[in-house]
Amino acid sequence: MGLDQLIKECQRDNIKAQEQLYRLFAQKLFAVCLKYSRDYADAEDNLQDGFILLFRKIGQFKFKGSFEGWAKRVMVNNILQKYRTSGRVVELVNENIPDEEEVEVESDAISMDFLLTIIQELPDRYRMVFNLYVTDGFSHKEIAEMMDISVGTSKSNLARARMILKEKIEAQQGNFKNTYSK
Repeated sequence: MGLDQLIKECQRDNIKAQEQLYRLFAQKLFAVCLKYSRDYADAEDNLQDGFILLFRKIGQFKFKGSFEGWAKRVMVNNILQKYRTSGRVVELVNENIPDEEEVEVESDAISMDFLLTIIQELPDRYRMVFNLYVTDGFSHKEIAEMMDISVGTSKSNLARARMILKEKIEAQQGNFKNTYSK
């Protein structure tokens, strides 16, 4: 069964088709959830909630554009909505932070696992803005609309996230150099 037919079966609430679609996309969508979540368990919860929403909204998919892109958007929007309504997100703004500080760090000895870990450790708002802007390519205007914040807050949160990440990377590199220079 092709993807279009599988989606049509899911639109008819066919449980076997939903299971097949889940198996087909769970890994890719889990990676999306992991980017926007505090930890692995939070990502698993977000994946579960996201698929429930995806199956509720699958009738809205009009077979224009990629299904995977549409599914990722459903996941991200679900996570953002969850954080907006949970009260867990606190608006963090520091007017003394430059809008677009570019962070340059040496990439030696920095693993993807370490990078993912320090991104997940960011405060919720910083992590969301960072991922939306840096990894998913949304503009500050789009992020502001999605997260119900101002453009200035989006820019400030991104700059602060970058500063935190830079500090953690530099600390890690310092630890790495100290360990291997003895």
